[in-house]
Amino acid sequence: MDVAVLGASASGRGIAQCCGAAGHAVTLHDDDVNAVMDGVDAVEAGLDDAVDADRIEGASRDEAVQRIEATTGLEGAVADADLVIEATEADRDERRTLFADIEELVDEETLIATSGASVSVTAIAAGLRTAGRAVGLHFVDPPAGALVEVVVAEQTTEPTREAAVSFVEGLDRTPIVVRDTPGFAATRLSLALSVEAMQMIDERVAGVEAVDRAMTAGHDHPVGPLAAADQRGLDNTLDALEHLADSLGDRFTPPPVLREKVQQGELGRKTGRGFYVWEGGERTEPADPDPTPDLREETPVDPSDSAEPE
Repeated sequence: MDVAVLGASASGRGIAQCCGAAGHAVTLHDDDVNAVMDGVDAVEAGLDDAVDADRIEGASRDEAVQRIEATTGLEGAVADADLVIEATEADRDERRTLFADIEELVDEETLIATSGASVSVTAIAAGLRTAGRAVGLHFVDPPAGALVEVVVAEQTTEPTREAAVSFVEGLDRTPIVVRDTPGFAATRLSLALSVEAMQMIDERVAGVEAVDRAMTAGHDHPVGPLAAADQRGLDNTLDALEHLADSLGDRFTPPPVLREKVQQGELGRKTGRGFYVWEGGERTEPADPDPTPDLREETPVDPSDSAEPE
């Protein structure tokens, strides 16, 4: 299958790597020539890492590299594509316009997908004449993540949904079909956990590491909610929570500690400080605030010990 990935951001690069490793011919597109060339280099480096981790064989890596192309021309990227995956950082209206532009350049059978987690697939697809070909493909933490949400818009047809599910399975990823609602499923669950963890910090329930260990050791999560928020970027977490709060209500209201950290420029791993201190991309120790339960300074005296003998 020929796959066009539009957008050479970290997400677009991860998606391109997933598709290339699975045997698809991939064209990575970006308007910025430097971004698209750097993107191809990053994809190749990611394939090298996959070989080192024994996720793919060296021969598969070499074949994947040969199948990956780069371009700054939209028509050259999508003209022969069976699937176009939009992975830009554009807003809703810009994505809708892009979808309409793509439709003019592709075959009638070509599927058009967006990977965005904070945009409505239904709204973007409204710009298409054949809107049933539109679908969401939200790759959760590409290329390492095993989950892809197949987001069904109001216009998505059953053949489109089935083709999207089959494509994800061919990537050796797990597809889940979700309705086009704010945050879909994975993002809502992740952010809900982050909100509760941050509220526990605000309420001095436990320290940063203790809260995360409650999930990693207690519930076998690969990473705790506070570390995950740092990795996501606390500014991105704040934006996502504000979006969900507007759409779904107060349960997603950003906790005060999150707002304070963003205002102070403590954005997580990318700035070296968030809920943790980060060095070389690795977390080293909790950052302030790192509350611990209050303890008594002295052992209470038993009143019976001071009672005078009769």
